[in-house]
Amino acid sequence: MSTQTDTSSNALTAKTFEGDLRRYLRGLGGLLVFLLVWWVGAMTTQPSYLVPGPLDSVRAFIDLFATSTAIVVPILGSSLVLPTGLAHLAQTLFHYVPGLLLGATCGIGLGLAMGWNGAFDDWLRPLVRVLRPIPPLAWIVFAIVWFGIHHTGAAFIVFVGAFWINFYGAYGGVEGVSTELTDAASTLGVERDLSMLKLVALPSAAPQVLTGFRTSIGRCWMVVVGAELFGAPGVGYEIINASNNLAMATSVAYMFLISLAFLCMDVGFRLLERRVLAWR
Repeated sequence: MSTQTDTSSNALTAKTFEGDLRRYLRGLGGLLVFLLVWWVGAMTTQPSYLVPGPLDSVRAFIDLFATSTAIVVPILGSSLVLPTGLAHLAQTLFHYVPGLLLGATCGIGLGLAMGWNGAFDDWLRPLVRVLRPIPPLAWIVFAIVWFGIHHTGAAFIVFVGAFWINFYGAYGGVEGVSTELTDAASTLGVERDLSMLKLVALPSAAPQVLTGFRTSIGRCWMVVVGAELFGAPGVGYEIINASNNLAMATSVAYMFLISLAFLCMDVGFRLLERRVLAWR
């Protein structure tokens, strides 16, 4: 009996490995096709600087770390010397991280409140429907007037982007809580509204809340780069500055840097998400 079980387990493991290997090979093949198309497009485009090739972009990426740049840390006011690429990425993070965390906190909080409390939802739903369609970048003019072209203004734009994504994740999660769960909790003695929210609604809505936050991690990178195109220091500003000087390979290198930063954050959050939702 034990031999049969071990054989079945080994067969399942081998099948899983083959499936994963096939997926990785397909992914690698897609990446190679993309690089080939990119290389052909770069070779056939004139003037050549309009579409820098893969090798030129890689060299430009390496050059980002060949020199050092001093930046000022907000609030602390102290200077920090880093490789140029990391220095500009740090400038972006100075407004990306506060905007993301504050926007997510406020969005999740309001989403939970409106999704759980019908009267509160009735009061604020018309206002939400009016404000939601406004793109985050449309607030740039107000951010410049209110905060100036610096970290605070860019953080405000990121805040707006993160707020709505997390709001709807939390709102939809709580609104979709099964009545069977709340009825079962009531029969077990959970009567207070706050206790029901804490013990039933939040665990049930957690997958959607976390999915909303993970989505905002990627979307806010798009928002923050757009906000920096208007002059706030960071990677977005360096992209437009390099393109103004026709250094398109440098622009692509900074795009690579954004992709790597997002990939690290996404992988880290996925690991955290699996631990938080291990009960599923």
